[in-house]
Amino acid sequence: MKAIKIKEGIYWVGAIDWDLRNFHGYITQRGATYNAFLIIDEKITLIDTVKHYCTDEMIARISSIVDPSKIDYIVSNHVEMDHSGGLPRILELAPQACIYTSPNGEKGLRAHYKKEWNFHSIKPNEELNLGTKTISFAPTPMVHWPDNMVTYLKEDKILFSNDAFGQHIATTERFDDEIPNDILFEEAAKYYANIVLPYGKQVQKAMDAISGLDIEIIAPSHGVVWRSKIPQILEEYKKWAANETENTAAIIYDTMWNSTEKIAYAIQAAFENKNINTKMLNLRHNHISDIMTYVLTAKYVCVGSPTINNNMLPTAAAFLTYLKGLAPKNRTGLAFGSYGWGGQSIPHIDNALKECGFDMWEMVKINYIPEEKQLEEITQKIENLLP
Repeated sequence: MKAIKIKEGIYWVGAIDWDLRNFHGYITQRGATYNAFLIIDEKITLIDTVKHYCTDEMIARISSIVDPSKIDYIVSNHVEMDHSGGLPRILELAPQACIYTSPNGEKGLRAHYKKEWNFHSIKPNEELNLGTKTISFAPTPMVHWPDNMVTYLKEDKILFSNDAFGQHIATTERFDDEIPNDILFEEAAKYYANIVLPYGKQVQKAMDAISGLDIEIIAPSHGVVWRSKIPQILEEYKKWAANETENTAAIIYDTMWNSTEKIAYAIQAAFENKNINTKMLNLRHNHISDIMTYVLTAKYVCVGSPTINNNMLPTAAAFLTYLKGLAPKNRTGLAFGSYGWGGQSIPHIDNALKECGFDMWEMVKINYIPEEKQLEEITQKIENLLP
């Protein structure tokens, strides 16, 4: 395991998690990386660590450059254990190292690890001189935890951006221009949609905080390092943080005897007739974290379920719980479904989407199996609502 040079004296020493497929409910079909960075100067500095079971890999990469016992400083941008899990081992090797972190970071690390490590809580506008290089810190609370911060290496114009601008991709390529654009931006969008989306206002504040920095490289905690496509990812983050949508529709549903599915396709026909791109997302076959990638930019979010035991199907309920937690804004919503007698599922869906703050269209409810004429009426009804 070797370190990978980012710039002169600056190395990626993280770990590749090839087998990861679930990141606390987020499906990671392409695996993940846990990024850590080593700065070689008069004071040797490690920026973040890795998940605990990847620590040997990180230590091997560090050891290809320098004896880990010589590390002077460890910057901990975030407490979560995919970032901090390697700290106990590193501090066994370098017990003299001082951990630079935010005040909430110190509080969180103490709570997680129950250790009396050598902590330094960063003060506002504080800088850390490493010899020929200088680090500054910017708090970014609630992007996406209270302790979050980013770190800027002035002389090399590198922003160590923590969870911002990350992607879950397991790859030996380390830079944005080394992997296909469609994969890169799809994974960046999925990461934002499933982790950062609820914190749009905080992201906007963080973007303002870093707007005055001269940035040549963005080194996030997960995924590849940005060096060639920084303007593009910054532009995407501005749109996502502002909840800007595109003129597209996500039709999300489960079905029991295919009646609700027939309604879904009647709704889809209306969007297609108006030249609005749609994505049909059956909850049995699409994971909720993948669905959120489409919801991130969809103007119209339509959710359907038949009624079972006076409620919606569990797949629909799980999705709506997940959706409410991620809190997208500025969408138009539609609840739809078929039912045998009670029909309670559709009002439940309607209420859930209202709780998200969506502008709601009138519910679409069909008793038993929809007839062709009813489906045509649904298509016409939705067409009439569209510009």
